[in-house]
Amino acid sequence: MTNFLAKIFMNIYSTISQNIWKTYLILFFFVLFAGTLAYVLTKSLGYEPSVGIVIFIFALIYSFVSYFYSDKMVLATTGAKEIHKAQNPEFYRIVENLALGEGMPIPRLYVIQDPSANAFATGRDPKHAAVAVTTGILERLNRAELEGVLAHELSHVKNYDTRVLAITAVLVGFISLLSDLFFRHLLWGENRKNNNIFLLAIAIGLAILAPIIASLIQLAISRKREYLADASGVLLTRYPEGLASALEKISSDPRPLKTATSATAHLFIINPLKGKGFSGWLTHVFSTHPPIEERIKILRSM
Repeated sequence: MTNFLAKIFMNIYSTISQNIWKTYLILFFFVLFAGTLAYVLTKSLGYEPSVGIVIFIFALIYSFVSYFYSDKMVLATTGAKEIHKAQNPEFYRIVENLALGEGMPIPRLYVIQDPSANAFATGRDPKHAAVAVTTGILERLNRAELEGVLAHELSHVKNYDTRVLAITAVLVGFISLLSDLFFRHLLWGENRKNNNIFLLAIAIGLAILAPIIASLIQLAISRKREYLADASGVLLTRYPEGLASALEKISSDPRPLKTATSATAHLFIINPLKGKGFSGWLTHVFSTHPPIEERIKILRSM
């Protein structure tokens, strides 16, 4: 029995390790891609390369500043209301016990009045974290399942997933804005007489493809962080079946979360925009989350 448990937890640690380095490798190439884009677009318009570098540095600074306020914006747009221990003692005690087990501060707790079952975490670090759940998830899940979900969300906070996703969201916005400004300048700008035609053709192609590529990278990072949070959450509860069963129940609920948007969908434990999106192979490529069936299969193999 001891060897069996040791094998399970070695598998969990291996999953966590793989997802960490894969995520940061993707993020590294994302930053490199954004910097290259800034350089090529500004150079093709006849500006000095230093202009692109300045724009990119500004974007990086802005990305690190933005996450200070991202949690407040997300909580406000989802209609989450803060609650205290007296309002829902069981919810509070579960989070309290899990936070103590993780060695992290107890996050602020929020509830969204919505029958759809879902949950998310936000905040730039464990000291400024918040966990929100819907009334639907509190009603549908038993204690073990709710513990699995909350352990998953606390893992997002401990692993700094919310910070990583906030930075990638800003980089996606920066790339889209840069592409838009490039086309506006190309159409209405006056500084085009010294442009290199070959470089300009490359820049136009990049400006068209860059926002799509950036969004795909963002989605890939989001999916990796979900796998990581699943593994980390199980490491905390020592009970993979709790989260697996919870994912089955949540995914079986066909109701979308009314206050969720495409900008906040990646934060939730499963995609809250149920029934919306692409079909076939594009479902995985453009999904904010890994397939539920795959997540459940991995959890039950631990």
